[in-house]
Amino acid sequence: MQAEFLGVGEACDETLPNTSVLVRCEGDPPRRILLDCGFTAPPPLFASLPDPEALDAVWISHFHGDHIFGLPLVLLRMWESGRRRKLIFAGQEGITDRIRQIAELAYPGLEAKLGFKLEVKELGSGQSAHFLDLTWTAAQTLHSRRNLALRLENDGASLYYSGDGPASAESEDMARDCGLMIHEAYTAGQDRIPGHATVPECLDLARRTGASSLALVHLQREERRRYGEELKEWLDGFEDISAFLPEPGEMHTVEQGSR
Repeated sequence: MQAEFLGVGEACDETLPNTSVLVRCEGDPPRRILLDCGFTAPPPLFASLPDPEALDAVWISHFHGDHIFGLPLVLLRMWESGRRRKLIFAGQEGITDRIRQIAELAYPGLEAKLGFKLEVKELGSGQSAHFLDLTWTAAQTLHSRRNLALRLENDGASLYYSGDGPASAESEDMARDCGLMIHEAYTAGQDRIPGHATVPECLDLARRTGASSLALVHLQREERRRYGEELKEWLDGFEDISAFLPEPGEMHTVEQGSR
């Protein structure tokens, strides 16, 4: 399992694409899963995965624009490129209506023209499902809008993706012993913005849960400009955990967890 960081920025960042991760699982057949799809996520996705048939599924953590508003463009590109294979959307209750609403608003009549099926998998907090040769488990975090963190497991490798929000007791338990934790960290210091985690909180969480690696994403744009290089050097100095601040396009191999 590999994680490709298509974007690592927050909603209003003018230089970095919205946080979005392409998970690659090799096998027969290979699997490609997109984690969140905000305003600026489609162009990096198209560059990394130009084949319109290659994407298997899209996970949407919650319904804020920087996590879902790129979907109409993805569907439009797939339609224009002649996709025929079904595409799976996975997320919380209500995802079907939300996808239809934004697709119709962006490109009226697009859904009816698609030459492929849209299949939806709804997960509630604490629920698991198995499809595409992966186990998908969801847990609600403490964001301002209902947000589901996701744990993906495949052939012993496990990835935890927070979406937005500090961990809840339930999502912390779900994250235990993951090979890679991808967590939003909106601020570099101790001061928390309501509904978002801080870098120190994420480090504490990764240590408590025994994560093999921690990728910090969604850092507020001014915080990243002011502290980004210093933060990278600081994280690189840890011996007890592999923690890093990824750049767009960076690839990371997910280690096998012990769970």
